[in-house]
Parts: sequence; structure tokens; C-alpha cells
Amino acid sequence: MAEESLASSTSASIATPVGLVRHLRYVLKAMRPRQWTKNAIVFMALIFSVNQDWLPEEPGTWDHLLLRAFLVALAFCAVSGAGYLINDVQDRESDMHHPTKRRRPIAAGLVSPREAMVWAVVMGLLGLALAFAVDWRSGAVILGYIGLQVSYTVFLKYQVILDVMAIAAGFVLRALAGAYAVDVPTSPWLYVVTALGALFLAITKRRAEVALLQDGAVSHRSTLAMYTPALLDQMTSMVTASTVISYALYTFTAENLPTNHAMMLTIPFVAYGVFRYLYLSLTRNEGGSPEEVLLKDVPLLLTVVGWVVTSMIVLTAYR
Repeated sequence: MAEESLASSTSASIATPVGLVRHLRYVLKAMRPRQWTKNAIVFMALIFSVNQDWLPEEPGTWDHLLLRAFLVALAFCAVSGAGYLINDVQDRESDMHHPTKRRRPIAAGLVSPREAMVWAVVMGLLGLALAFAVDWRSGAVILGYIGLQVSYTVFLKYQVILDVMAIAAGFVLRALAGAYAVDVPTSPWLYVVTALGALFLAITKRRAEVALLQDGAVSHRSTLAMYTPALLDQMTSMVTASTVISYALYTFTAENLPTNHAMMLTIPFVAYGVFRYLYLSLTRNEGGSPEEVLLKDVPLLLTVVGWVVTSMIVLTAYR
């Protein structure tokens, strides 16, 4: 009865243009656009293909690398937004017990579960169609990503360790779809580094959630009760070291990088970025929202920009 009442009141509120605009704003907020920064991983293969032509050979031709990567990233924004809608419908009861998540539109009753599911289907289909229009392989990867998201929402996020591994797999799929979009060969090291970096973010986020919720962690998500600060600290130490070492190995062993190993100049950026994020997570308790840390912390943002610029200079100068 409560859900039917909520659905009817929400439908009545969007009957007017003002109500529709307000409703669309709430839906967009529920799709978490701030977290779409994760989809920048799609451009990894593009960055490492800077020695190729990004612009079309003929004026008016839309089939060039930059546009293809952008469209696949846009497709991931639509699909990941759909995944967040489904996740928030699934978690709306537990989100009400969270100090910040209770303000999410679905948990707050601003968007009904029925409407959220309709929008999830629409955005998922739009993203999938866009990816297939770019490259069928990118579309297939996004189809697999949708399956992963559904599996995570209904099962994997309740499984200790598998939950963070599923999050890491989502980042790897983003990188893979981006590589197919620009149709360039990539080193397996790229996927290893992406997976380890994503694990680092996921584990530090779990650490922040356990510290924030403390005794209320079980009421929010049963999996959090299985994690202890000591366990998460050990996992963080292992993944932190593995990420930096793997990236270092990548810079001088990958076949598609300069043979003079000049790519090693980017190692300090990665090491500082990892350590800076670890500092923000453990000393300032900001690890619960990786996307906000990236957008708000100036040193970290400058580190990312420095890595991108240095990588492109090295790859262009020594192609």
C-alpha cells in the first residue's frame, strides 16, 4: 500500500511541466553523475594510441578515434546510471539507515521504485544501442558489464571479497570496451594495472564504510560485518604495493610503449597519486567517495593531469 501511494503521488507530481523537470532532476541525481568520472577509464587505450590519427582523414567524417571513445564513455554513463538506479531500488531500505545515503532520491521517496526501474531499462537500452553502433565488440563488453552489474546488485555485493573483485572487473571492462572502440592493440599489463587500481579504490571505500558506520554496518549491508579494519588494512597494503609495482613493470615491458623506457617518467605520478589517495582515505576519512576526492582534491587532480600530459608527450616524442 505504501509503494502504491508513493507511486500515485509521484505520478501526480510530474503531471505538470515543473513537476516533470523536478522529477528528471531527481532521476539524474539518482543516476549519480559524479560517479561517471569512473568511465574516464574508457580513454586509457586512446591515450596510449596518441601516435595515431585522432581526427578524420576527410572533412565531415565522424569515424575517428576521439569521437568513438567519447561515445563509448557516454554509453557507459547511461548503463552505469541505470545500474545505480537498480542498486538503489534494491538497497532503499538499508540506505535509510545510512547517514548520507538516506538522502538519495529513491531512499528519500523522491523517485518511486517503479519509475526508477523504468528509467533503468530505458537508459540501459540506450547505452547498449550506442555502444553497438560504435563497435560490436564494445557493445558486447557493455552487455557483459550489464550482466555484471545485475549480478553485483542481487548477489555479489553480499559476498565478502567477491564484492570488491566485481567492482574491479567493472573497471577492466571499461578499459576493454575503450580499446575495442579505438581498435588498437593493448598490453595485458594495462588490464592488470586497471584491476589492481580498482581494487585499491574498492577496498579503501570498504574501509571508510566500516569506520563510518561502525556498529551500524550490519544494518546497512551484511557484508560489512565480515570485514574488519585489520583485514582491510592488510588488503590495502597488498593492493597498494601491487598496483605501483605492476605499473612500473608495465612502463618498461609493454611492447607498444617506447623501447627507450621513457614511459618510466610517469611512475612518480602514479606512486604519488596512490599514496595521496591513501593519505586522504586513512587520515581524513575521505575514502568513502572516490569520485568526490578526485574532483575536490587539487593535488590529486593535478597528479592525474600531469600523468596524462607526460604520457602523451612521451608517446608522441618516441613513437
